[in-house]
Amino acid sequence: MKRWRFSLSQLLDNHTIAAWTFLAPALVLLGLFIIWPIVYLFYLSFTAGSFTSKGIYWVGLKNYWRLLLNSDFWQVLFNTAYFTLGTVIPSLVIPLGLAVLLNRVLPWRGILRSFYFLPSIISLVAAGLGFRWLFQNTGPVNGMLEFFGVPPISWLGDTFWAMPVLILFSIWKQIGFNMVVFLAGLQAISSTLYEAAELDGAGDWQQFWHITLPGLRPTLIFATVTTSIFAFRSFEPVYVITGGGPLNSTNLLVYYTYQEAFAQFDFGYAAAVASVLLVITLLLVYFQLQTWGRG
Repeated sequence: MKRWRFSLSQLLDNHTIAAWTFLAPALVLLGLFIIWPIVYLFYLSFTAGSFTSKGIYWVGLKNYWRLLLNSDFWQVLFNTAYFTLGTVIPSLVIPLGLAVLLNRVLPWRGILRSFYFLPSIISLVAAGLGFRWLFQNTGPVNGMLEFFGVPPISWLGDTFWAMPVLILFSIWKQIGFNMVVFLAGLQAISSTLYEAAELDGAGDWQQFWHITLPGLRPTLIFATVTTSIFAFRSFEPVYVITGGGPLNSTNLLVYYTYQEAFAQFDFGYAAAVASVLLVITLLLVYFQLQTWGRG
């Protein structure tokens, strides 16, 4: 068995000292603002009480057991899965199609790219208030439906329609960002590949399937992961547009955590919910990286 031996001189050589000197500020910030909060979150999930004179106390797995037996949590988990799937798939397919089209419309690419990217830079709260106004009972959407003879719909007061409104808002916010990312990825693919494919008689669909998609694999990985994280951490749309209603039908895990922590002051249970959300997100990202990263 090969043995590794490190002398003090090896540990303190100029290159090692320089490396640790440059890494130290980033490691300190990483530990202070990311690692330590995560460790404290897991610790808090095994406690109960509040940050008062009584303090918190250890309860073990009681919060996780409560979580498993709570029907509201399972409904929120289902809502989050529904919202994430409804957001991620269109937020990848639509921007990819727009990017392919814009990559060919060279004279208008800059203007159209700015137009589609505009929602991404608008405040989530401001945009959410705008959507709430559009879909209220007396809002422009129902006014347009009435113009065409369609009865008005209680978009935000109906358990069936409230979630699609949130999903539409989330897609609208994410399309521009993903489109710009895909457009940058398309421009990195060599045009000689398409020229060679045309000489071989390949059609547009064959070029897209055999050249564009393989060439966009790293971009697709990035867009899928970032969009999934964006969907899982969505809080502002729920807070501004629906408030988790009606009948808890649009309550998502982040908003549910906020309610338990800052409305019910049940910080231990809220930490358990947040821990589950963190684990689910990490597993989802790992699965996506393993799936898209093959080949």
